[in-house]
Amino acid sequence: MLSPNLPEPELLKTILQPLLEDFQYWFERSRNLLETEEISFLSEKQQIDLLERVKHAQQEVTTAKVLFQATDGQVGVEMTVLMPWHKLLTECWQISTRFRLEQSKGVES
Repeated sequence: MLSPNLPEPELLKTILQPLLEDFQYWFERSRNLLETEEISFLSEKQQIDLLERVKHAQQEVTTAKVLFQATDGQVGVEMTVLMPWHKLLTECWQISTRFRLEQSKGVES
């Protein structure tokens, strides 16, 4: 459990740093899926659009992480920035789950 007595920069490091790393990890996995697989329930345009949105979000996360590290954890990230990343990852997770489910059904047939 987090201590409410942590100074603000330490609280940011404790919460934001792992969060940014998680975003990087999951966006990379999503990007890999979109670049290497043909997702049958998405049109080519939809898949390309999603891939471009993931790439853009990756750039934003990288920028936020660089700023965070350059300021030694003195800079945070607004919720208005985090929420679109979260929504995009949720969309990617749903597509990945459906893709894996459809693949496993194909193997069973």
